[in-house]
Amino acid sequence: MKLVVTIPAFNEEKTIGKVIQEIPQKIPGITKIDVLVIDDGSSDSTSGVSRKFGATVIRNTSNRGLAQAFSRGVAGALEMGADIIVNTDADFQYNQAQIPLLVKPIVDGKSDIVLGSRFRGKIEHMPLHKKLGNQLVSLLMRTITGIPLTDSQTGFRAFSREAALRINIFSDYTYTQETILEAFDKKLSILEVPVDFRKRDGPSRLISNIFVYAKRVGLTILSSYLNYRPLKVFSFVGALMFLAGTMFGLRVLVHYISTGLVSPYLPSAVLSALLLIVGFQVVIIGLIAEIMKRSRKVQEEILYYERKNVLKK
Repeated sequence: MKLVVTIPAFNEEKTIGKVIQEIPQKIPGITKIDVLVIDDGSSDSTSGVSRKFGATVIRNTSNRGLAQAFSRGVAGALEMGADIIVNTDADFQYNQAQIPLLVKPIVDGKSDIVLGSRFRGKIEHMPLHKKLGNQLVSLLMRTITGIPLTDSQTGFRAFSREAALRINIFSDYTYTQETILEAFDKKLSILEVPVDFRKRDGPSRLISNIFVYAKRVGLTILSSYLNYRPLKVFSFVGALMFLAGTMFGLRVLVHYISTGLVSPYLPSAVLSALLLIVGFQVVIIGLIAEIMKRSRKVQEEILYYERKNVLKK
């Protein structure tokens, strides 16, 4: 089996060489190991250093963001004939010597995707606000998927070739939550293994502002969940509107039965009618979105088989 380690990188000339050097040369069950660096428009010598240490380099002419760099890395790894893809960060925070831990469940046929959990392993340093934010997002992802995730934000993860062929990234910011939601929707198995996490040398390039990050991650999760469970979401919203409309309407109805008059509660009657109408429309939108989702799933299945045919070894 061939392993390709993908490393999205942006201005990481100081650490990228150490990351590549730390990748094991031999892993049980793996016959060949290649390294693919996705230079996301760096202005420093990230590409040159990567090539110096033996990596293949794909370079974006401008900075397109982590999600796009990850997606391009997966596509590149598949073109290189990868049976397993391990994605890692270029900042030397993850211990590459632990790659065999990520690879083993896939080699053994026990999982399609393996996440390296920092919270089940050893964390040398993580700011409190990032730790709490990561745990909150992981709680949300556990609630949505029912999978016992402890670190849904981890960038240290492995994919089988089958999983990589089936996953499509639409976000332009981060891929971590979207890949989990998509894997859940497509019934791909996900496991976690404990990994170590080192202290970062310098500020994070992805999380420069925790509030902006939280907002963008929240929107990514919401849009991804709407993509995969539209009827559930719109039915829930529509039902809430129906319930509120019914409650306002009952107030008007009780008064009308008692007095024969509506006028004192005219605003409530109008609000009730609006809520009932809009609630009905929201449910209809959910039904339309569900039909569109089924159409998209057919298109994704066609895309999957086209990829398999194009990337035949």
